[in-house]
Amino acid sequence: MDDGKQATFGTEGELRTDETETSDATDDDSDSGPERDDFGDELGENATKSGANRYVVSSLLQKAVRRSDEEVAAWAAWELVRSGYAWNFWDRINLYVVEDLRAGHEVALTVARYEELARERWSEESWRGRLCAVHAALAAARAPSSREAAHADDYFGELSEERAVAREEGREPRYDHPVDELEPGGTYDAVFDQHTYEGKRLGRGGAFFRTRGARVGPEGEPELSRQWRIRSMRLEDRDYTEDELVRAVEPIDPDEKWPETDEAGSRDGDEN
Repeated sequence: MDDGKQATFGTEGELRTDETETSDATDDDSDSGPERDDFGDELGENATKSGANRYVVSSLLQKAVRRSDEEVAAWAAWELVRSGYAWNFWDRINLYVVEDLRAGHEVALTVARYEELARERWSEESWRGRLCAVHAALAAARAPSSREAAHADDYFGELSEERAVAREEGREPRYDHPVDELEPGGTYDAVFDQHTYEGKRLGRGGAFFRTRGARVGPEGEPELSRQWRIRSMRLEDRDYTEDELVRAVEPIDPDEKWPETDEAGSRDGDEN
């Protein structure tokens, strides 16, 4: 007779049911006494079951992710979770995703999904919860490592302080912001379109935006997107020149990302 319990097999082939999963969780909600380490001693404050300190294991996890050491990362995740520090693990692994991995990598979504499964579908410290933690740690360790965001934050912050000191001392700063000036007619003239007060004051409307501000690069628009853009512009209540149509879908030069050398869109002053 079907009792409604879900049966699965564990990593060693043992039969597991919902009841097994419940027994896999920590003893926090039971009356079995204080949590104990691997040697039978009462688990001390911030201690893990192997006898380590959770702060040290957390630091080990971060360095393992940073150094792409999969085995150490997996062990550190497992050790934290089985010792009752699942909350600590998930907090830290999400931090490591943004602090120690290359921007844009899909591992951020992968880690978030494992956390969701562990916390919302199962118990964090159950067998399945531990597997989710190990998976998340392995995914992070296998992703391309980079501290680019942390380095950027440090550099830009220190740079701002240096610029302020340089002004006070009447000298040039040792380094300057990558954006040296933001004025119409300068290097970043394309940003002053209809979406800025300066652009509106200069009479820059949709044509300026389409032929300058909306350009992408360096790969440029896919062919179908190019066709849509050009056909849409031809349907507007405005006569674009062929040069303007070409300009609107022309890829940005990877070596000259900002300069605009022609007067595309300069007739926007005639628009409403």
